[in-house]
Amino acid sequence: MEQEPRQTKTIKETDRKCPNCGATLQFDPLKNGLSCEFCGHFEEIPMEKDDDGIEKGADELDLFSEVHTQGYDWGAKSKVIICKSCGAESVYDELQIADVCPYCGSNQVMQASEDLKTLAPGGVVPFRIDEKKAGALFSNWIKGKFFCPKKAKQSARPDAFKGVYLPYWTYDAKTTTNYTARYGIDEEREGKDGKKETHTEWYLTGGVQKVDFDDVLVFGSKRYEKDLMSRIEPFDTEDNVRYQPKFLQGFTAERYSIGLREAWETAKGKMWEKIEDEIKKSVEDRFNADHVEGIDGKTTYAATTYKYLLLPVWMSSFTYKNKLYRFLVNGQNGKVGGKTPVSAIRVILVIAAILAAIVGLVLLFKACGN
Repeated sequence: MEQEPRQTKTIKETDRKCPNCGATLQFDPLKNGLSCEFCGHFEEIPMEKDDDGIEKGADELDLFSEVHTQGYDWGAKSKVIICKSCGAESVYDELQIADVCPYCGSNQVMQASEDLKTLAPGGVVPFRIDEKKAGALFSNWIKGKFFCPKKAKQSARPDAFKGVYLPYWTYDAKTTTNYTARYGIDEEREGKDGKKETHTEWYLTGGVQKVDFDDVLVFGSKRYEKDLMSRIEPFDTEDNVRYQPKFLQGFTAERYSIGLREAWETAKGKMWEKIEDEIKKSVEDRFNADHVEGIDGKTTYAATTYKYLLLPVWMSSFTYKNKLYRFLVNGQNGKVGGKTPVSAIRVILVIAAILAAIVGLVLLFKACGN
């Protein structure tokens, strides 16, 4: 059932102090609550539940409602920090100290003077692995990169990971597509030289294809290469819970730079890929076709809803020979992604070894032939 956007009223700033020792409480991924790293004090985060006692996640909101242009309160006083080096904009709790950019490691950060004008997240997929586990997974990953220079591996410190919630949009829709296509059926015929040849007879067809979509995921930032993000996907978006500022304690949240409507265009492209695939399968089944080409169609969308989620990522970077390399660890399932520098010497040595092995085999065969 579609809901109206939830607007959390700010009554007071988030209380991030430990009642025992006064230290800062932070979200603990292993305990799924707030912990004090000094005295061990732990607080559960109270969760909204439905009538059946199941924790509520983000509401499905009507995509085409005009209220989406409004700004929403994040539930605690926040500040936007801008990195002078890479331009990243991050959202912090107003009480949180922000002196290092989590994206490039620069300390050239400054607080933005503008007010926070952005939709508040509807849900959060909390971190499920902690910084120590993320570092261990990264260490194992980079050790397996044979062509990565040793100095680069030493520069990539597993203890330098920062927890960041990245913005994602999800879309649901019921689609109906009126399509046309052509399909081919292969026939074996005897050619002029007596040899059998494959001949394809082509036919035109059309029809209606219905496909329902749930949680089509679109990344809400322009700061990363699509290839880099795809290396740590997918996320289990069903694991989301209602957004509360407490989940962000000790972490950073990036503001979305790809808005709701722009992301919707990307989502439609992803949907069309699935629709096209379903049409192809349908035509193949109907006509026992060997080929399906030229699919074209017009799609209508119904029951179209969205969610704005924050998804967990452990992030680190290092500079090698004046070039920045960024590494990501999926904070939910531990999948590691990133690009490493390549040692030209190691590549040459491997190629030389392969060539030497080939030459050795050739000489061996010649010797055996004699």
